[in-house]
Amino acid sequence: MKKIVLTIAAFATLTYAEDIMKINEKEACDVKKNGVEKVLALAKKYNPEAVKKGLEFKRLGVKNSVAIKAIEKALKEKKKEVVVEVKKKGKVKTQKFPLDFAATRACKFAIVALQYDEEAKKTYRADIPGDGYKY
Repeated sequence: MKKIVLTIAAFATLTYAEDIMKINEKEACDVKKNGVEKVLALAKKYNPEAVKKGLEFKRLGVKNSVAIKAIEKALKEKKKEVVVEVKKKGKVKTQKFPLDFAATRACKFAIVALQYDEEAKKTYRADIPGDGYKY
């Protein structure tokens, strides 16, 4: 029974890794082509996995999960601008982003973080004495 569960878990992980690598983030996260709601749904789908693995992107002082929440809030209030509060040096500042830009950025950051992780698993080579490289 344990072997079956482990086999299923390994297959699910392999399938997930293949799926994330097949995504073209430029096309999938294009707001003009797919709409803000669909792009945000992709970000919400993949960002929790990135957070769980410790790979969440942070840019301009804003974590991706905070940006996603701010985008949802802007959509509910039907605003064209996303307002994010950021703590810098003990002070709380607000940053404003256009809704389309923020949604695209959140989606790309969620997907690319996981793609980088999968790519690193294939290309990383440990520093081992006697591996032929000179350090």
